[in-house]
This record gives sequence, C-alpha cells and structure tokens, in this order.
Amino acid sequence: MRLSGVLSLSLLALPSALGQLSLPELPYTPPDASSGTQASNGTGSNSQWSRLLGDLLYFYDEQRSGKLPSNERVPWRNDSALEDGSDVNLDLTGGYYDAGDYVKYTFPLSFTLMSVCWGALDAGQGYESASQAAYLDDMLRWGLDWLIKAHPSPNTLFVQVGDGNLDNAYWGGDRTIPTPRPSYQVNDTSPGTDVAAQTSAAFAACSALYGNRTLASSTTTTALSNSSYASTLGSHARELYTFATSANGGMQTYQNAVPQSGEAYASSGYSDELAIAALFLALAESSSNATAYYADAVKWYYSGNLGQQLRAGDETVFNWDAKTPGIVVLAAQLASAYPDVVSGSNATLQVWQGVTESYFDAIANGTGRSHLTSGGLLLFPGDSDEASLNPALNVAMLMTRYAQANLTTSEATRDRYLAFVDAQLDYALGKNPMSVPYVVGTHPNAPANPHSAISTGFAPPSGGGGGVGAPEDLDGDPPREAYVLYGGVVGGPDARDRFWDLRSDWVQNEVALDYSAPLLTLAAQALVRGAGDPYYTQVRAGAYDEVRPGGWPCDAAVQRGCKRSGLSRGGKIAVGVVVSVVGLIVVGLGGYWAWRVRANRKY
Repeated sequence: MRLSGVLSLSLLALPSALGQLSLPELPYTPPDASSGTQASNGTGSNSQWSRLLGDLLYFYDEQRSGKLPSNERVPWRNDSALEDGSDVNLDLTGGYYDAGDYVKYTFPLSFTLMSVCWGALDAGQGYESASQAAYLDDMLRWGLDWLIKAHPSPNTLFVQVGDGNLDNAYWGGDRTIPTPRPSYQVNDTSPGTDVAAQTSAAFAACSALYGNRTLASSTTTTALSNSSYASTLGSHARELYTFATSANGGMQTYQNAVPQSGEAYASSGYSDELAIAALFLALAESSSNATAYYADAVKWYYSGNLGQQLRAGDETVFNWDAKTPGIVVLAAQLASAYPDVVSGSNATLQVWQGVTESYFDAIANGTGRSHLTSGGLLLFPGDSDEASLNPALNVAMLMTRYAQANLTTSEATRDRYLAFVDAQLDYALGKNPMSVPYVVGTHPNAPANPHSAISTGFAPPSGGGGGVGAPEDLDGDPPREAYVLYGGVVGGPDARDRFWDLRSDWVQNEVALDYSAPLLTLAAQALVRGAGDPYYTQVRAGAYDEVRPGGWPCDAAVQRGCKRSGLSRGGKIAVGVVVSVVGLIVVGLGGYWAWRVRANRKY
C-alpha cells in the first residue's frame, strides 16, 4: 500500500501541465533527407540550422515511454511500458528510453536534461528564432516530470526501470516489450551520492531556466519562464542535494546500492556531481543560500582533487560520468554573471579562467593526451573507443559556451577556440573522410541503420508480452529500417575515420539521449551567432557510397574485423550462449547477445 506522505508529495510535485507552452497547431515534422543538400534561403533565421534543431528535439519524441499525448508527433510510436512502477506501487511510467533499447536510467537522463537546460540558458534565443521553444519546453517537461515521479520522497530516488539483461535479449517494437520491468532505487540506507547529486543538478539547472535566471543575458530565453514550475524543480533539487550529502548510509557510488545499473552506467566517483549540483543550485537560488552553495562547490572541487583531471596529459572528458570540465566553465560563468555570489571566496573568476583555458589549450594545441584523427576528429584514447563523436561534441559545446560568454582572457584565444569548435562541428556534420553527417535523417548520406530496436521494425517470432528474440542477421533483417529515427546522433567513426553503418555495431551506430544533447546546444549557438549553413549542405549525395570501407569493424560490438587467430572472447560467448531470464531459457540468440551487452558503457 502506498504511503500517504509519498502520495501527497507526488501529487503536489506535478503541476507541469500548468503554464506549459502551447505546441503549434501545425506540428514540426522533419523534412525528407534530400532537403539536407539545399542551401538555406538566406533570409531571417538560418533554415538549415533551424531544421537541425527541430530534428534533434524530434528525436526525444521518438524515445518517449509511457502513455503518449494526443498531440504526439511520431506516428509510428505507441503507448508502452504502462505498468512501470507497479512493482513498488508507484507510477513510474513516462520518461525516455535511454538508447537503442527500452531501459530507463536516471543517471544519463539527468545528465542529458542538465546539459540541455544549461544550453538553453546560454543560447535560448536560438530555440526561439527556430520556432522550437515550445518543443524544447515539451521535451524538458517529459523528462523532468518523470524524474519528479522517480523522486517520491526526500531520500528515495529510482535510478532504473527495466531489466538490462532481459531487454538486451529483445529486438522488437514498443508493443511487446518484455516483462518484468523491475524498479531499482537508492535510499537513505542504500544511497547513491553521485546519482542523487546529478539529478539535483538537472533539477537545479532547469529550475534556473524556468526561473528566468541568466548566464548570458543577451542570448537567453524568457519564453519558458514559469515561477511555479521553477519552484517545484528547485524543491526537488535541494532535497536531492541534501540526500546526496547527508544520507545515513554515508556517501558512495550508486552501483554499490544498485549493481544492475552499474552494468551499463557505472560511476567513477561523486565529487564532480556534488560540485556541479552545488553550482547549479547557486545559480538557481536568488537568496543568500547561493553563496553557501558556491562555497560547497569549491569545497567538493578541491577535496576531490578534481583539478588533476584537467591537467595536460590527464585531461578528462565531459559526459554522463565525468563532470569536471563542465564545473570550471560553469564556475567561470557564475563568477562573471554573479560576482556577489563568489564575493569573499578565493575561487575567483581569474582562478576558473586559468584552469579552463589550460584545459582547452591542451586540447586545441594537441599538448595533452587527446589528439586529432587524420580526418580531424578529436579523440581521447580509451574514452573515445565507444561513441567517438560524443567526447568531441561535448568539448565543442563547452568551448563555444566559454568563448561566446566572452570569458576568454584574450580575443585571439576566443577566435582560436571558436575555430576549433567549428572544425569539430563541421566534422560531425559531414566534413569528414566518409562524407557522412552523423545525424540520422539530415542528409542522403546520413546513417541509415541506427542501432535502435524502436525504429528497426523487426517482430520477434515469439510475439506477445514478455517474449524475447532477435533476428539471426541483425544487419539484414529487415533489409531496411521500418522508420527513420530523425535527429538521432550515432556513436560515430573509428579512430581511422572509418564508418560502416552497420545496425549490429552499437559502438558506431547506437543512438542515445546524451549523444544528441551537445549538438542541440551547438545548433542553438550557431543560430545565435548567425553561422553559415551546416556543413552537410555542401556534401554531395552519394559520396559515402563511393568511400564506404570494405570488410568489418574491430570494436567492442563487432570483432570480425579484428586481426587475431581463432575466435575472440566475444565470439566464443556468441557460439553457444544460453540466457536465463526469470525461468525462461532462450537458446539460439547467437552472436546477438555478445554485441548487445554493454558492460560499463562509456557514453
């Protein structure tokens, strides 16, 4: 039986329908990929950047879980997972499916929402000029409202819905998602410091956005201003921060409490999440509490020795697990926009500028551990092995944010950073050896085979609820995906700039919530600064077919291209895999299981 206190909190915490922006009567739907070869009309807001922004937001509609609204734009999506949370007597329906599968994970979702809200604080006018502000509001609330459900009491946070192993054995549509779909939580006695703090950061960043706080007053948006919703988000942010810092079970990474989540999204620590949560709370608060939160952020930054992660040779990436590069950029923005908040602290604007520019210079000058491929993509050895585009796009997002806020210590530094950003953005949008814009549906050369169970259209022979199954030939069955997964950013090419566009290769072809997030901000920023057309308008249709590599990839998903004798470990597993799920033994999934399991997924 549900506790009355929990019920009352949940009811009080869901006023999101009030004040939500009205969606256009004639909804935005992505145009055919062929339109990506056409230059913009040259008048008003750039139509191609506006189109890209619209497609990227549309992707999140495609990833929706739960009861879909009457104005759902994606005609081939259906209501799904309508019993989520029933095992714990809560309504945990809604939210987003994480990637090419049907599991819902709080850790990467909250990072994604934090990133998108932060980007709208920087470049909200880009959404307005593209007529996408209402869709931004819709996208954010769909995720935030689910996080509110997932936080039913101050010291309880649900971090996963769905069985990752069962889900990885299913390759079918949204009508027959296998069950059971267990709900996993962290709480006061089994805490998750990192996931609680990261979710706090998401709530706080979005509270700042809806509360009309600013970081760059000339480019922010007031369209989403809603004090009631901002207050609700702020309340959850403060409660979760207190939970993260004061749980009776102490501080620990959340996979210690929920090992199931660690199979896909294991966290490496929690000091960075605590620091970035405190900074966003400092931004969201308009009272004297802001100074206290800023002091907390400085404490977590130094006690966690996070600065070490920014030094040349040790520089970390910015992603769902690692927040340190974002901490110093946000701290610089906050110190510049709100000097009263940092008054009296030794962590001044100049301190953050020095650390930030040292980090960026190591990347842009090639003096750290990262380097450029021969085609020009930024790579971090190890971190870029899976989803190579994500680290590069996140660096570009942070770098353009810092430069556009006029925080650089010289004009020359600003120009150098923006040139680096443009090179990475151009690469992702088609200026690469493959002539592939790595966003599904944007261009005739864009990936046609994203690793996504939702869009493929395969119907498992078992059928019915609870069934599992996958085609023997994932790349050829069906020969063509049933639906175009518009706006999905795929993992990207290998370290030699090669891209095979194989559905089975989740390293190169899987889509995910956090993959599309940095490109949203970069597209909005491009509109704000009046950039020329996205590079894909210059890419000749059919050019990829002429250079598509032969053979096979060699990565964590596909080993056929690896030069080694005998079967790989993955191949040996694939030969005779037997999967046991809730008493159901499924034999014959073959190689499918080997490349679908994403142990310690990096991005």
